[in-house]
Amino acid sequence: MESIKSMQSTIRKLKNALSQMTDNGANTTLVEKRLHAVCIGLAMLENVWNQTTHHYTQEELVEARNVITSLFPSLENSYAKSKTGSPQRTLLARRKKALERSIQAIDRTLTKEG
Repeated sequence: MESIKSMQSTIRKLKNALSQMTDNGANTTLVEKRLHAVCIGLAMLENVWNQTTHHYTQEELVEARNVITSLFPSLENSYAKSKTGSPQRTLLARRKKALERSIQAIDRTLTKEG
């Protein structure tokens, strides 16, 4: 449940970033890719844990997995810079765990369907 909440929080954060970037006329391609990938990651967690259905192709799952994996270096960098015991560090740890679990769920789905 904690991982699902963390993924939902990440989606809200990305939607807010996308909205601000759109308002400022900035290039939104990267944020859009990340938002799509995290939405797929959440769907895969719900698919594995709650037996919900999904409509994603293998190509979409592979792409989402790659995009989510690319988030780890910056997450780990932010985590290393955060203070021990801070709310920010807790949030980053939960986000990392949720993203790791979503990759596992994507891998499980790809193995089942492959």
